[in-house]
Amino acid sequence: MSTQVPRLLTGLVDDAAVFPPGNAALPDAVTAHRRHRDAWYAGLVGPLLLPASEIEDGALHGRVDPAEGFVIGLIGDTGLDRLPAALAALTPDGVTARQVEAPVAKRGEDPQPGLAELVALAGRLDDTAVYAEIPLTFGLMGALDALADARAGGLPVAAKFRTGGLAAELFPTPVELAAVICACRDRDLPFKLTAGLHHAIRHRDPETGFTHHGFVNVLAATLAAVDGADVDGVAELLAVTDVVRVVEAARGRREAQRPLWVGYGSCSISEPLTDLIRLGLVNGGYEA
Repeated sequence: MSTQVPRLLTGLVDDAAVFPPGNAALPDAVTAHRRHRDAWYAGLVGPLLLPASEIEDGALHGRVDPAEGFVIGLIGDTGLDRLPAALAALTPDGVTARQVEAPVAKRGEDPQPGLAELVALAGRLDDTAVYAEIPLTFGLMGALDALADARAGGLPVAAKFRTGGLAAELFPTPVELAAVICACRDRDLPFKLTAGLHHAIRHRDPETGFTHHGFVNVLAATLAAVDGADVDGVAELLAVTDVVRVVEAARGRREAQRPLWVGYGSCSISEPLTDLIRLGLVNGGYEA
């Protein structure tokens, strides 16, 4: 691991290059991911996230050497029932799925049936981490309770939430996201995030008009939550755009292990890396 990436940021950014808005071709994404894993900032980068549909169709065949031990995160875009087939398709190429991530319900649906199916799958996957993507709507707290119970029983399951998308309602407010972070803290339940975390500090996208959460805001807010802050205190850190306040909240913990928040997927590695360098949280002189 590079000493230029502090422990607090280790594995923070999963490589979601093939997903929108990046939409990289899979061969290009595989080549770029190898470069990231060999770069000075490799400590920042998690696995390459790939959709189960492409894996099941053999998209990696001939693109990786079974001897290289290629590692991915499998994103369940095919339905929960087809995830085992996608996982089986990795074996001939010597590819390992470090994590499996899949939605368990659409917005407004009861998440419990899908969650039970995904938890059952987790019980058959040995030590592979499984993340249940839960909508921030109906049945959320009950789903977190079920996940926490399964985790307490020894299964490597955790939660995943969306923090953005193509519609305004897909961006949780600071209070909504703070409530989720605190709910995970209260259940000792790790979580991942996806979508919308394009930059370090909370900002408004001039093209869409949507206000995006900043990933360093999320980091500072999660640290505060773990230290016992209430929902209002966590929400305040999510909402603030004062760069100094957000960065200083994280800077003092640079060499500590990141608690609770596992990380997030980004279609760009260079964007978060550049932000972290500019803010002085990573020591580096050039972009990815």
